[in-house]
Amino acid sequence: MSADIVPLKRHAGETPSLDPILALTAPGMNAVNAVILDRMQSKIPLIPALAGHLISGGGKRLRPMLTLAGAELVGYNGARHHKLAAAVEFIHTATLLHDDVVDGSDLRRGKAAANIIFGNPATVLVGDFLFSRAFELMVEDGSLKVLKILSNASAVIAEGEVDQLTAQRQIETSEERYLAIIGAKTAALFAAASRIAAVVAECDDRREQALDDYGRNLGIAFQLVDDAIDYDSDASTMGKARGDDFREGKMTLPVILAYARGSEAERKFWQAAIAGHRGGDEALAEATRLIAQHQALEATRERARHFAQRAIDALSIFPDGAARRAMTQAAQFAVARGY
Repeated sequence: MSADIVPLKRHAGETPSLDPILALTAPGMNAVNAVILDRMQSKIPLIPALAGHLISGGGKRLRPMLTLAGAELVGYNGARHHKLAAAVEFIHTATLLHDDVVDGSDLRRGKAAANIIFGNPATVLVGDFLFSRAFELMVEDGSLKVLKILSNASAVIAEGEVDQLTAQRQIETSEERYLAIIGAKTAALFAAASRIAAVVAECDDRREQALDDYGRNLGIAFQLVDDAIDYDSDASTMGKARGDDFREGKMTLPVILAYARGSEAERKFWQAAIAGHRGGDEALAEATRLIAQHQALEATRERARHFAQRAIDALSIFPDGAARRAMTQAAQFAVARGY
């Protein structure tokens, strides 16, 4: 996977926003949200209570919006994509619930994480419930191709999470492996969410692949920025504690670059810190200082801009219009955001 840097094209003075894609997909998202509300219900009261805690927690819902925007882009006029977009959101929510247990997170979207309120066992099991609901929705759609795309994405996400776990506290993790991890754990669902819009619209392989390329590159850009934000935003802005990745010993790109560019003494600090032998606010402050000293955050964002431009370029085969412009702005927003 290449990470050569290219400039992200944008008109002077333009501030990227999610507003165009929010407006474009608003009617469809009403239908998607109705499906989500209906399918998260259960006769076991704890299930909708726990699922609702996260689902109503203010997330961007970008992944299901990609399915809806992609359908607009290719001129699909049916309704199949509403249930499929809900399935995408259920898959995403299930992975978040499982992630919070694995990471021992205290915050999610600025609120107490579900595992803190409801406990780890219930959080894992409700995550499993949401995965099951997602697969019910896929089966109801009736397309084996859609089922193959989304089920494969679910498997790839799990592989990416396991790969990230095995790379945890491994200071020698390479940039190539890091990109492979985020390509799996984050970008796979972005790609699948985008691609299924072309499948339900019965597009040709070229347009289907273009939407896959758009989502995959957008997902990589999105995760790169998330990993930069962990070191330069506060909890009230990003909805989780600053430095969570550092405390958990996650090898994200800012650390990989700062370590590669550091002196021998700085490398010894990173080796101790990532191994868990240096912790606390003082160690986080030193890590943040070294990352800033070696311009690792800007380099991370430069790579994000590269992948965002690749996402935008993938849309070039489609005619200009509201959907293409909204999806372009979504990619630009992904790298300009601070939360």
